[in-house]
Amino acid sequence: MDVQRQDVVARRRKRRILAIGGGVSLVALIAFGLSQLEPPVYKVDESSVWVETVKRGELLREVSGIGTLVPESNRLITSSTTGIVEELVVYPGTKVNADTVILVMSNPQLVLDAANASFDVAAAEADFNGLKIQLQGTLLQMESLLTQLIAQYDQAKLQADVEEELYEEGLVAELAFKQSQLNAKQLKNRVDLEQRRFDFQTTANDSQLATQQAQLNSVRGRYNLLKDQVERLNVKAGLKGELQQLLVEVGQQVTPATLLAEAADPSQLKAVIQISETQAKDITIGQSATVDTRNGIVDGRVMRVDPSVVNGTVAVDIELPDVLPRGARPDLTVEGKIELENMADVIYVARPAFARENSSMGIYKFDLDGSYAVRTTVQFGRSSVSSIEVLTGLNPGESIIASDTSQFETHNRIQIQ
Repeated sequence: MDVQRQDVVARRRKRRILAIGGGVSLVALIAFGLSQLEPPVYKVDESSVWVETVKRGELLREVSGIGTLVPESNRLITSSTTGIVEELVVYPGTKVNADTVILVMSNPQLVLDAANASFDVAAAEADFNGLKIQLQGTLLQMESLLTQLIAQYDQAKLQADVEEELYEEGLVAELAFKQSQLNAKQLKNRVDLEQRRFDFQTTANDSQLATQQAQLNSVRGRYNLLKDQVERLNVKAGLKGELQQLLVEVGQQVTPATLLAEAADPSQLKAVIQISETQAKDITIGQSATVDTRNGIVDGRVMRVDPSVVNGTVAVDIELPDVLPRGARPDLTVEGKIELENMADVIYVARPAFARENSSMGIYKFDLDGSYAVRTTVQFGRSSVSSIEVLTGLNPGESIIASDTSQFETHNRIQIQ
């Protein structure tokens, strides 16, 4: 029978404890040593980054956008009636005057209606003139009767006055005197009655003529409308300038309000620039601007700011001088810059990639010898097209990486080589 020796077991347990403790200590020493080592520095090729220097001084604050040249005076020409396009007389690019016919339409039914309306006008005029003559004849008859009665009354009045004198002298009998007085009074009543009838008939005649005149005016109005529509079948430019585009083809049937063409005065152009809604808040009418027409830069002035936002942009109209660089024409794509303000004695830098106005972001700033760049939080203020104000985090003379740093943004410190 074997007897286990207690001292041997104890020694084995002790050796195991020492081995485990030594292993743990070794691992701890290795971990501590590794923690004291600096992490490897991310290296960046100098040619792959864009370096800018922080400056202090005057900063012209601007905003920019892309837009087009638009005529200040243009006219969208629409159809005033139904018709079929028979002929295109002039084509886009042609110089036109207000009365230049640009296309011809046909509408036989409209022409027939206008002719019938012309006959209706002639008939209405005949009715009006006939009624006028008839009423004038009736009035003349009444006037003639009234004139006769007035003459009879005057004669009877004269006779009554004479007989009154003779009666007072006793030369005429009382019966004869009273008879002459009665006759004059009766004639006076007839004159008054006939005068009222004449006045009433005059008013009635005016009323009948006014009614007939209204009917005549209605017929004339319809005829004038149809006549105007027939004349508008010869579609005119309506202004002096240039035909910009034709929107219909020969043989096409159009309805009222169909857009037929566009004419404009290309000598008076304005620039309509689309500005980001975040940059448009400080734009006001009257601010100075410049417009690059790709063939020269011209000065302008803000003349209108659209109150609405469309697709994240605000339309700004810029007034341009009368004489523009050669090649300037409607719909030409241009770039515009608007001067917001001139800031004096500010710290600024070329606008880094993704830097936004009144925000903070991490920027890589170079050390003194320019070998390393350390990520630093910078607070930005107001911005311009290519520059931005620095509020905190940078000092004049320091250099930063202004290009996109997203490929190494997880490293707080990089080496430039």
